[in-house]
Amino acid sequence: MKKSDQVFKIATLFSGAGGLDSGFAKTGRFQSEMGNDILQSPAETYSKNHNVKIQSVANFNEDPQLPCYIVGDVTDVNFMPLNNIDCVIGGPPCQDFSQARGSRENLGIAKTRGNLYSHFVRALTRAEPKVFVFENVPGLVSSNGGAAYETIQDDFQNLNARWSEIKQDIKKGPKDAKNYFLIFNDIVNSSDIGVAQKRKRLIIVGVRKDLLRPSDENQFMQKAKEILKGEKSLLSKYPITAMEVFEGKTVPELAKKYSELMEEYRGVEKDVKTDEALKWKSNVWDKLTFDAVEDYILSNDIKPKDDDEIEVAFEEHKHILEELGYYGKPLNGAKFDDDSNLIPKESDAVTDRMRHIPPNMNHLFVSGTKWNVKGTMSNIYRRSHPLKSGYTVMAYGGGGTWSYHYEKERSMLTNRERARLQTFPDDYMFEGNRSQVRAQIGEAVPVRLGTKLAEVTEFVLESMNN
Repeated sequence: MKKSDQVFKIATLFSGAGGLDSGFAKTGRFQSEMGNDILQSPAETYSKNHNVKIQSVANFNEDPQLPCYIVGDVTDVNFMPLNNIDCVIGGPPCQDFSQARGSRENLGIAKTRGNLYSHFVRALTRAEPKVFVFENVPGLVSSNGGAAYETIQDDFQNLNARWSEIKQDIKKGPKDAKNYFLIFNDIVNSSDIGVAQKRKRLIIVGVRKDLLRPSDENQFMQKAKEILKGEKSLLSKYPITAMEVFEGKTVPELAKKYSELMEEYRGVEKDVKTDEALKWKSNVWDKLTFDAVEDYILSNDIKPKDDDEIEVAFEEHKHILEELGYYGKPLNGAKFDDDSNLIPKESDAVTDRMRHIPPNMNHLFVSGTKWNVKGTMSNIYRRSHPLKSGYTVMAYGGGGTWSYHYEKERSMLTNRERARLQTFPDDYMFEGNRSQVRAQIGEAVPVRLGTKLAEVTEFVLESMNN
């Protein structure tokens, strides 16, 4: 398949600071015509990095000027100007789904879809894109006993028949709609595609049925699975680590750094003396070799095929770090125009507590000591492990939910460290105060996942052009 020089047009809803848009833009094949969010600070971040004008909903509806970023309630946006869009992308919050089709027959309850989700569907009926990308939390699959997820799949595949029901709820939209064939409908683990973070997302990719040829369905499904599941990569077996993206080098190149930082935790269990600490000493510490590669294999429970496989895996790590622009650029001491790499000041109590919690452990390590803290969630005062992918970047929450650095004398991560875990490029500048920027980063889809979704979309659109 010969590639054309065409630049495809996308529109994103619930765009936030632009993680998905940045991933699509990075391929050089996509131009974002419209973004949207209800909050001002992510709009300002998006506008700064994508060079688009911010418009209110009222102004856009009266005089739509594309490209733009619309600040305001998506339920009020007129999608009629989006009549030349190749792909609509979005992750509508679906918490307001109630009883859906799966239980209607048994319980006699009318189906109620999530309001914001219904407006994502409305955008599809107006723009009629060749492709759509829907992303959401993995928990949506089991929400309401799976009924909400079943409804969403059914809606996309039979949208012309279901549209009258959805339209009745939101009182907006045309008379009919196009149906879509789902070429991908599964949970994607971002670490399988080169994101240094344990972050899973439900991804649904649909292609307009009326544009499909008989040979397209299997071809598109296989290609989407190959790309989004990382089937031609070793990353699902050898994940990229937090230390690699923070330090800008691969694990073998960080051997000295690793052994020195782990040595700082020697004897920490003697100070803490909890059952959890003693178990850590025998189950974790005593098994360490202080060789970075050996401990990486141990920490990630990897069974290498041979030495060549290990070497190939770390070459892939280096290639991704170069692709992300992180290779050879450690974050320690680096300054950014948006001050996103400033280390936050914390109380003496927090810094002292964190000195007694080693990598991969949380508040339970010091439970019952003078460093004790009330908490039931596993992410409370949880310290990153240098040789594992980072934990999911949280958008909100205090009381120990900030995510913590693997170095003993470091506590809370900087926003730039969070941004690297989300694979934002270092030249992506954030607008807003520290909490607002944290929220923007935490709510974003990893940029690299956006790039992989763009690769799938590009393959489909190029195929349709031939």
